[in-house]
Amino acid sequence: MRVKLAGHVHVARMIDKCRAVLAGTEGEYIYPCPMDERLLDFTGITSDQFTAAVKANTTDEAVAAWFQQQAKPHASIELEEWNRTLLTYGPSSPESAVKFKKYLVAIDPSRTDITAWSDLQDLEEGRSVPKRD
Repeated sequence: MRVKLAGHVHVARMIDKCRAVLAGTEGEYIYPCPMDERLLDFTGITSDQFTAAVKANTTDEAVAAWFQQQAKPHASIELEEWNRTLLTYGPSSPESAVKFKKYLVAIDPSRTDITAWSDLQDLEEGRSVPKRD
């Protein structure tokens, strides 16, 4: 989630999810999910365009190069602020909060410090998530 491709967080994860959907091996992945849509909206790229680019390019680097060419340009400070915002984005409705809590309890109920979807995804996929205050 935190890895940047083409200057944006979440692109690498979105590539992986799109490839899984194209291969029919997505399991519990959802593509495009609300986080994907936030990224796509910010960059002015549609999910159909992104899916076509993933189909046409076999490497993450090739997709990242395409993404960088197609994405609406933003000043670096605006891009960094957007990246920070996405990484701290948490549940946005009572229903979303219930779903978040359910996932967190299933993954690690001791991590009451986790409040962002990105941290929950990293925790679920076995990446280290530092304790938060």
